[in-house]
Amino acid sequence: MPGDVERRTVTATLGAHRNLRPLSRKESREVDEVAIRVLGIPSICLMENAGAGAARVALSMLGPGRSALCVCGPGGNGGDALVVARHLTIAGIRAEALCWGSPPRGDAAVQEAICRALGIPLTRGDDPSAVVAALAGCAPDALVVDGLYGTGLHRAIEGAEARVVDAVNASGRRVLALDIPSGLDCDSGEPMGACVRAHHTATFVAPKLGFSNPASRAWTGEITVVPIGAPARLA
Repeated sequence: MPGDVERRTVTATLGAHRNLRPLSRKESREVDEVAIRVLGIPSICLMENAGAGAARVALSMLGPGRSALCVCGPGGNGGDALVVARHLTIAGIRAEALCWGSPPRGDAAVQEAICRALGIPLTRGDDPSAVVAALAGCAPDALVVDGLYGTGLHRAIEGAEARVVDAVNASGRRVLALDIPSGLDCDSGEPMGACVRAHHTATFVAPKLGFSNPASRAWTGEITVVPIGAPARLA
């Protein structure tokens, strides 16, 4: 468990969220597991709450053109981004989704099917050039939503994945990261390789332990804590 000094440091950096205990990678996973197993909250409800809350943050970041490109990974973070795309679309925003990597499973697959049924423009590919093309094709003031990887990532982003991250960073567009910028270590707040540089991070349940590292601000930007219906004390 993180020490009291580390927790106080995180508290001091997050102002309005000072009463929320920061979570490590392991604790973030435990919150979800206990919410599902003990409280009986369906996992897709947690994903829905996360994405809906992040969509509210996204709405506050939109440029005059009011459009967004959600870059979605194959896991739960990508599912969150698909929820964001759906809620933005319902709010009248021109949103599209770019799904990177292998087809999603479980809850993320359900979210992708819903987006397709709604007619949300959705492209799937495992070639970084598809991401570059999608970024080049969206409006200059479009918001980019980073839903590639979340807190569970514990390896460096390299190779083709790194090219995707580099394309997002080089786009010149405002970026909203979901839970944590893709590639940032949840516990240390240091990049593990290529890392998305976000203007704003909508982090779920509670701040992450790595946010106590002042250097992490170069990657997270402003931080908003988004509740998902599961209290942080479950960890």
